[in-house]
Amino acid sequence: MDRPRTTVPGPSTPAGPHPARPAGRPPAGETGRAAWHRRTGLLPTAYLGGLVALGFAHPFLPSWRWLAIHLLLLGAVTNAILVWSAHFTAAVLRTPVPAGRRSEAARLTVLNVGVVAVLVGGAADRPWLGVGGAALVFAAVAAHLAWLARRLRRALPARFSVTVRYYLAASLALLAGVPVGAGMLVTDDAHRPRLLLFHAHVNLLGWVTLTVLGTLLTLWPTMLRTRMVEGAVRAAGSALPLAATGLLLLGLGLLAWWRAVIAVGLGLFVLGVLVALRPAAAVARARPPYAFATWSVAAAAGWLLVALAVDAATLLTAADPAAAVDRFGAVLVPLLVGFVGQVLVGALTYLLPVVLGGGPGAVRVRAARLDRHGPQRVAMTNAALAVFVLPSPPYVRITTSLLILAALVQFVVPAARVLLTARR
Repeated sequence: MDRPRTTVPGPSTPAGPHPARPAGRPPAGETGRAAWHRRTGLLPTAYLGGLVALGFAHPFLPSWRWLAIHLLLLGAVTNAILVWSAHFTAAVLRTPVPAGRRSEAARLTVLNVGVVAVLVGGAADRPWLGVGGAALVFAAVAAHLAWLARRLRRALPARFSVTVRYYLAASLALLAGVPVGAGMLVTDDAHRPRLLLFHAHVNLLGWVTLTVLGTLLTLWPTMLRTRMVEGAVRAAGSALPLAATGLLLLGLGLLAWWRAVIAVGLGLFVLGVLVALRPAAAVARARPPYAFATWSVAAAAGWLLVALAVDAATLLTAADPAAAVDRFGAVLVPLLVGFVGQVLVGALTYLLPVVLGGGPGAVRVRAARLDRHGPQRVAMTNAALAVFVLPSPPYVRITTSLLILAALVQFVVPAARVLLTARR
């Protein structure tokens, strides 16, 4: 039986062929949603390109690890979250998208000025420049949070409004993590390990993971072109308070280094993740992943569970916060590369061809470009990452790092091409 075809949840579906336009008017692809996503899609792509450049230049930069983490999380991921959480909020609440998008553009402008200031301040040892940049990032996300809250408050009851509640909780987590990160730029005392652990967890598990879980509720069945399983919305609603309460307890436990509170908080968060992912797993069993985007997101979910298990072992067996920080790299690699990197690339691979418009033919051409060599890219990335996280000689780790970097290049180049040629 043919499965019903679905489109990306959005205020409108991709436009078909455009009629002839009067002279002097811009191309149809350059108006409305397509033009907006063409411009904003360049933001995370540019930061990922910067990550590729850093991969080749890192021997000359002492702080390259810090810079790589913040290029990915603060640059690429935060831009993608602001853009796509606004898109899905308008979709699930069925509210019209403002024609001008001036407030959204202003938030993105403030965000990226702040991100650049943080990156330059951290890399060039200009701490107060970084603090100023962090203040701008805080302001942009606070404005985004207020926008989300207004949309939710004014909207009529909607079946998938729980997605927006995930976005609200995620934004609150980042607003808690940004000041701590800014403070670490200008202070270095005995409490630094606790602050670093708090900063990393509320940003990665709160800002990123909660956003992903809320979005996958509707996006994952859409990507697989199948129906959502019964009870998925109820599961998402049950998972959010578990994950949010767990994150709150985890953050408090890390700041005070109360091991029992850390264990309870992390346990509740993991339980929330499992409850949220259960409907997604049921969907995947009924309609297995079939293309690069779906395999990439599926692999990312697996690496999230691996990272959470390693995180629990790290935190609960460390003698003190400093020891936990020393071992935290074992958590960051699968979490950043396996989960965050793959879910970002997989989601953009699916979303960008659809929202850029131009009709079914143009969508198919773009999708084919971004899906090219998909099986090789997924296999190479995950095999290389699996080898990297195991004990291995330095030359093996260098080789696997280059393979992961090559897989990133295989996304950045066609994505830039798709975005830069969409206007034509």
